[in-house]
Amino acid sequence: MHRVGSAGNTTNSVRPRKEKRLTYVLSDADDTKHCAGINCLKVLKSTVSIGCDYLFTGSRDGTLKRWAISEDSATCSATFESHVDWVNDAVLAGDSTLVSCSSDTALKTWNCLSDGICTKTLRQHSDYVTCLAAAEKNSNIVASGGLGGEVFIWDVEAALTPVSKSGDAMEDDCLNGVNGSTNSLPMTSLRTISSSNSISVHTTQGYVPIGAKGHKESVYALAMNDSGTRLVSGGIEKVVRVWDPRTGSKAMKLRGHTDNIRALLLDSTGRYCLSGSSDSMIRLWDLGMQRCVHSYAVHTDSVWALASTPTFSHVYSGGRDLSLYLTDLATRESLLLCKKEHPILQLALHDDSIWVATTDSSVHRWPAEAHNPQKVFKRGGSFLAGNLSFSRARVSLEGSIPVPVYKEPTLTIPGTSAIVQHEILNNRRHVLTKDTAGSVKLWEITRGIVIEDYGKVSFEERKEQLFEMVSIPAWFTVDTRFGSLSVHLDTPQCFSAEMYSADLKIVGKPEDDKVNLARETLKGLLAHWLAKRRQRLGSQASANGDVLSGKDIAPRSLAHSRVDVDGGAENDSMVYPPFEFSTVSPPSVVTEGSQGGPWRKKITDLDGSEDEKDFPWWCLDCVLNNRLPPRENTKFNFSDSHTRQIKCSSCILRIHKVVNYVVEKMVLDKPLDNVNTDGTFAPGLGGHLQHSVVGDGSFRPGVKPWQKLKPSIEILCNNQVLLIFIFRGNPLKSTKFA
Repeated sequence: MHRVGSAGNTTNSVRPRKEKRLTYVLSDADDTKHCAGINCLKVLKSTVSIGCDYLFTGSRDGTLKRWAISEDSATCSATFESHVDWVNDAVLAGDSTLVSCSSDTALKTWNCLSDGICTKTLRQHSDYVTCLAAAEKNSNIVASGGLGGEVFIWDVEAALTPVSKSGDAMEDDCLNGVNGSTNSLPMTSLRTISSSNSISVHTTQGYVPIGAKGHKESVYALAMNDSGTRLVSGGIEKVVRVWDPRTGSKAMKLRGHTDNIRALLLDSTGRYCLSGSSDSMIRLWDLGMQRCVHSYAVHTDSVWALASTPTFSHVYSGGRDLSLYLTDLATRESLLLCKKEHPILQLALHDDSIWVATTDSSVHRWPAEAHNPQKVFKRGGSFLAGNLSFSRARVSLEGSIPVPVYKEPTLTIPGTSAIVQHEILNNRRHVLTKDTAGSVKLWEITRGIVIEDYGKVSFEERKEQLFEMVSIPAWFTVDTRFGSLSVHLDTPQCFSAEMYSADLKIVGKPEDDKVNLARETLKGLLAHWLAKRRQRLGSQASANGDVLSGKDIAPRSLAHSRVDVDGGAENDSMVYPPFEFSTVSPPSVVTEGSQGGPWRKKITDLDGSEDEKDFPWWCLDCVLNNRLPPRENTKFNFSDSHTRQIKCSSCILRIHKVVNYVVEKMVLDKPLDNVNTDGTFAPGLGGHLQHSVVGDGSFRPGVKPWQKLKPSIEILCNNQVLLIFIFRGNPLKSTKFA
């Protein structure tokens, strides 16, 4: 798992406050497909109201998807998008509630039959939330565990109950995907346990779950019996801990594994427990006897996923060795069902089939015969599982490798290839990427689209071919942790880059107008939101009989820094073509405002109601008020042999303007009138000055590299020689350019 830095400084440190970041996630593929590994699976069987079976998948791309399953097809019917990091697990609670957890430290609840509406964000964990467990018959009870060593037991119905707000107390919700408050835990709480085993915990400020305290290190796996009366957990400590989820009290601790525990199962009664570990072993525990009754050496590497038959007589297991096995718990007989190309992360039984999720973005369905597993063993090819971890590895090394029963899955839900390599080009508008399929693509960041698909070519060679002799400040950063490009904008650095409108080929705008790349990108990114906002404000103003002013948000009062107005743009709201984002594959915005935690939404799903509580203030100030944060001036000096400073500038300059200025101030000592608009000199100057543009360090034809150029002026950018001035006729004093 990866770690993500915090969005802001929440301590009482005297250091300057770090402003909230705005990120947008790009995608050039069909939104109905995952673009990163699948961490979790959940099957919802059909009812009269549903009409079909559903499969829910949670991915490292930060989204969950709902698939309508038939005998020979799977159709994506909804995408659930609100988490801002990997989705690690998901469970069903009740008839229509889906609960998910993420590396963003939050749990989220969803109406699983809706079009992807997040109904609540639950924040209690201090670190990544890695696993969930639910009680099948007591459907309100859900347990969560994470890297902070915390285990919490939630009453979902109580957590979803609206809390009356008083004063500044805010409910932590995320209606339509926008998070609510992230206030710390209330100081006092009242806990009541009813006779029906339901959990009800309330405080003066809202709901707080029961904490099962005892883990000192990260928790990777949880399991709960059907009635919700027993909970087991495991992780880095290599022990299986058993809890009473009704009170959070410890029942027992079971030792036996020699490495991290990564998967757990409980039978319906809560007496028997199966555990899978990074020590490659599967162990069967009798909780009544408080000991391990069987060990199964089936895998040759870490066991990451377990699923049992309804009678708990057989177990399906998968993990890092890319293999899916079926094992008879009584006879120890094991069978290799299939071999994958990627490590197996999760399993989910569906009638007589089993869904398999891996680190790849696709999901596969394989035959399983869960209701009659002996039918599979009749095919032959089984082996007897040993009881020591090295026994299976030794058999594998000796060459006795099982033959898979099945060669091909019965159904595949395809994903898209994840981006695994990227390079920001020095024009600071394009990013070159390579995905898991080996395809190399060129992205335009200011429009969020792929402008060139080169296919399977050399990434390094293509990068060299795309090199340009330009120097533009680094105004954004990029990562690929979601399997796609995430572009990060941080103030004030993101406003450091400007280009001339002529270089951007903006028609109808004076060619010497300077365009701030971040400002125009934000305008294009939030164009839909701005239109919706103006519609909303316009309808409100009409209802009240008011006139809508040009600026619809008050400027922020700043105590720590000055805000400059970008006068060159004249507060125009027009989105220029180089900054128009696609509405076919719209990017998602990931950010947070003054209230609530981080949130994520498609730009086309923004409804205009989002304000400073949801967006960073600097982002709104830029888009609505045309106000840019102050930037540090970059010194740009000309000097002659007497080290006399001539000019200092923080603006971008075209090279021909630099040439004109140098000639005017340091050569002719008078204004230069006979210069063409493209920066070349008129014939009258040909006898006095010759200039040669150097792109790769070599001279253009007509200038011999061994000639000693004296006197001369060189112009360099990032240690690259851009131009060389050669003076003839009346020589100058020794002159230099710095």
